[in-house]
Amino acid sequence: MPANTCHPRPVAQTINRRSFLRNASTAAAAVVLGRAVGAAERDWSGNKPVRYPDQDIIALDPRFRKIGNTPIQRLHTGALWAEGCAWNGVGRYLVWSDIPNDRQFRWLDEDGHVSVFRQPAGNSNGNTFDFEGRQISCEHGNRRVVRYEHNGRVTVLADQWQGKPFNAPNDAVVHPDGGIWFTDPGYGSMGNYEGHKGKLEIKEAVYRIDPKSGKLDLVSDEGFKPNGLCFSPDYKKLYVADTGGPSPKGIDVWDIVDSTKLRNKRRFCSMELKGKGAGGADGIRADIEGNIWAAAGWVGDGYDGVHVFSPEGERIGMILLPEICGNLCFGGVKRNRLFMAASQSLYAVYVETQGAHLT
Repeated sequence: MPANTCHPRPVAQTINRRSFLRNASTAAAAVVLGRAVGAAERDWSGNKPVRYPDQDIIALDPRFRKIGNTPIQRLHTGALWAEGCAWNGVGRYLVWSDIPNDRQFRWLDEDGHVSVFRQPAGNSNGNTFDFEGRQISCEHGNRRVVRYEHNGRVTVLADQWQGKPFNAPNDAVVHPDGGIWFTDPGYGSMGNYEGHKGKLEIKEAVYRIDPKSGKLDLVSDEGFKPNGLCFSPDYKKLYVADTGGPSPKGIDVWDIVDSTKLRNKRRFCSMELKGKGAGGADGIRADIEGNIWAAAGWVGDGYDGVHVFSPEGERIGMILLPEICGNLCFGGVKRNRLFMAASQSLYAVYVETQGAHLT
């Protein structure tokens, strides 16, 4: 099967799709390798305007509708490892984590002001907001998932499984029924840089916290290092980026049963890009059309940034950045601005779609 899809098709359709994907992959490599100036070389200070259309926003397929007169912008720099961006629609601000510095930043929409939002922050990684506007954070340092209440109090939602501490919760999403789904790959406990070095005592897995009882369920431990995750627009599927196991890395997808269980795991897409290499996906988000936007990196210029996949798992677009992208989310008043937490910096770009979910 081709690198960017793993769904079975009738023979004739499969051959045509293989030809399409092979040509798209070749075109992607040609476009990326043929750019006059790479993302790593362009002026990100804002002092030198970008000539439209921005060459680092790449459409590989007509389904990726590129806006011709908008640029990728660097909003802030100065972190050590930026992660976990989440949009608050009521406050009109973006929160994101700087894991090694044990702090959360906040960017204000009205004037672009950036300040330290929380410090210490438990070496938090992934952040999101529930349907009541409360922030949920995955803390590497404390090996737990917490919720910040409206009065500022911190509620510990989960910190162990069957009497053993989590490895280091990584990313979280919230279902409309209030259930909180999160991953636990353990990266924050594998060294002292992003948390506290310690033994991983349980298998890496995906969990769900019941909104009424608080009961914790392990919904899947089939992967190697479950990392970023997101729901499909209709909440009938769960996508998880697996950053462990054999190469090439990729994104897996399950069907959601009764809003609480997973079944039928299969590979959604590979992160290998012909002519460039096989990197990995970290944070992921869905748009209203069912496309999956993946923070990508660990290959270099011409790959690192954001890769966009159709609902069928075909790579249709790329947003190239000069740094490895760790996480992303849709935000802004219309949810049509993509925010990207990438290594040391925060970036944003307007897109011709909208985020499927709150954050």
